[in-house]
Amino acid sequence: MAAQIIEKEGVPEYAVVPYKEYLQLLALAEDTEDIRQAEAAKNSEDIPASVVNALLDGENPLRVWRKFRKLTQAELAKKAGITQAMITMIESGKRTGTVDVLGKLAATLDVDVDDLL
Repeated sequence: MAAQIIEKEGVPEYAVVPYKEYLQLLALAEDTEDIRQAEAAKNSEDIPASVVNALLDGENPLRVWRKFRKLTQAELAKKAGITQAMITMIESGKRTGTVDVLGKLAATLDVDVDDLL
């Protein structure tokens, strides 16, 4: 690679490369990002279409994720350290849940808080 180094006060500040080499570097950077994203996708959980469709159809997200994780309200409440009544109220739409409660539920269900909103 033929790079021209431009210094400012004796410290390298810029590297000028031929345009063709710049395009090659850009392509390599994009390939590297594609590989990183592919590796991240391999490690992600597959979500069944039934869960996605239920969420898109407007079903209560907490209920959808709880059922996907095969938990009863009582089991989820115990694991999250909140009351079953609170889960019932959130699932019925009577309450939205505080940030703290949603955080506990999200952690227990292994989802992001945004997934419960």
